[in-house]
Formats: sequence, structure tokens, C-alpha cells
Amino acid sequence: MEFIIRRMGREDWAEVGELIYTSINYWYHTHGSGPKFLNGPESTQLFCKIYEDLDPGCCILVENPNTGRIAGSCFFHPRETHISIGIMNVHPNYFGLGAAKVIMREILDIAAKEEKPVRLVSSAMNLDSFTLYNRCGFTPRQTFQDMYIEVPSSGLNVEAPALSGNVRDAQPEDATAIADLEQELVGIRREGDFAYFIENTDKWWHGSVIENENGYIDGFLFSVSNAASNILGPGVARTEEQTLALLHAELNHNTGRSPVFLVPTDCRQLVDNLYGWGARNCELHFSQTLGEWNPQTGIIMPTFMPETG
Repeated sequence: MEFIIRRMGREDWAEVGELIYTSINYWYHTHGSGPKFLNGPESTQLFCKIYEDLDPGCCILVENPNTGRIAGSCFFHPRETHISIGIMNVHPNYFGLGAAKVIMREILDIAAKEEKPVRLVSSAMNLDSFTLYNRCGFTPRQTFQDMYIEVPSSGLNVEAPALSGNVRDAQPEDATAIADLEQELVGIRREGDFAYFIENTDKWWHGSVIENENGYIDGFLFSVSNAASNILGPGVARTEEQTLALLHAELNHNTGRSPVFLVPTDCRQLVDNLYGWGARNCELHFSQTLGEWNPQTGIIMPTFMPETG
């Protein structure tokens, strides 16, 4: 099918929100799982709001030329060191008609012109999306297990891990140091994202950092709490113990909820401790890259707000 390719405008938010709601819930329903979004299609306009705040005009739409209906959408995020691919959705009515391929070609052309590598986080359960990315040249780099914990309204009933540093709330002046740490350990930079999370204009975000004895930041973790999304991340730390301490802090900022978070499958001590806290698995994800990739040296907790593997 021949599609019209264009960028999302403010007038498209309602239809794009409904597309996200419908396509994701449909996929999980048809693959034996319950819906991921429970609060109606208006709630998933959250993605439009946050992504337009961060990257105005960076959502590709494909449209049916005969009906004017949006068949597919994908947000992308240009950053200092890379471009990351955000949430991609195709309406079930257009599955198998090439909408996702058209969108991917458009974004990869943008990355090629900017001479930047591309990064994403994708479901290991969805073989259709895995095949799409794999055929485009993406290479899986790390596997993450999605876990969740039902946090009592009174908070976790486990003590915070003992650390030599101090876990505290992230402050506006921390944004540069947070970006410096991620660049050191992961090789990417996105300082504007962290400044946006900390500013927290919409009251959805919270962040914690670990400050060592010398006043330097050794780890950070953010979380978003909204009707459409309750996820911990992004986060980076030097050690598994620091990651566990950050998780303890952010889980206790999500009392009465069941937030989801992604942890590396090869972090055995971290995973075992989380099982001890009552964590359960709900999915697997891959971080994938196209182009230059530097092996990371820290503990990475990716997320979908915005995506960077």
C-alpha cells in the first residue's frame, strides 16, 4: 500500500493516542496477555505530550491516502550523540501492509544525514518488531527482564541497602553531572532529558541520585507515574548495590502502585535481591543499536520515556 508520510501536528494527538492505545492493547490481547493501557485512549496522549515537549515535530505518521486515517506512527529522539527510536505503532487494520517499514526508512534516512548511530529498546516477545529491526541492521546488545513490585501504601517492607554514599532527590543543578555519568558509562548524552524530568512541570516525574563522599554522582534513577505509564527509568549506576539502593528509593516514591522496571538479566545479585523483595517478571526486552556502539561499563536501566537502549 502507498502511504502519505508526514509529521504529527497538535490536531493529530487524539488519533495518535487512540492508535497507541489500540495497537498495543490489541497485540498483547492476541498474544495471550492482558491490556497494557487501562484508562482509555485519552490517557495515551501522554506520549504525544511528553515527546512534543522534548522533541517538537519528531513524530513520523503514515496516512491512508484514501481515507485520511493514520495507519502508523513513530516518535524519534535526536540527541547529542545518537538518535533513539521511540514508541512505534501500526493500527491492526494495517498490519502486514508495510507501514512500519515506511516509517523506519524515513527515520533511518534522517539518522544517515546526521551521521549518527540509532538506538532503541524493543520487546523480545514481539518477533514481528524484532524482525523489522533486525532486517534494518540493528544488533541486540543486552537483554533486560521487565519486573514489577506491588508497593504497599506504607512503602516497601525491606530496609534500604547500606551504601557509603547518600541517596537523595535529584535537583536541577544535577542535570549536567547526571549526563556526564551516563556518557562515561554508556557512551551517550542527553542532558536535556534529565533537565526536563527534574523540572517536572506536569508533576509526573521523580528522580533519585547517589552522591558519594566526594560530592560526585555515582548513579541516578527516574520514574514516571501517570494513568498511562508507571515505569522506573532511565537509570544508570556503577554497581549493582547502587542500582538496588536507587530502586528502593524510587519504589518508595510509587507507594500503592505496581511500577515496572527493566534490569539486566546478567546482574545476578541484583535480580536475586529483587526476587527477595517480591518482584515478578512480566516481559523481556532487548537494547539494540545500528551503527557505532561502545560497550557499557555500568548497570543500565532503560525505559520508554524517552527510549534509549
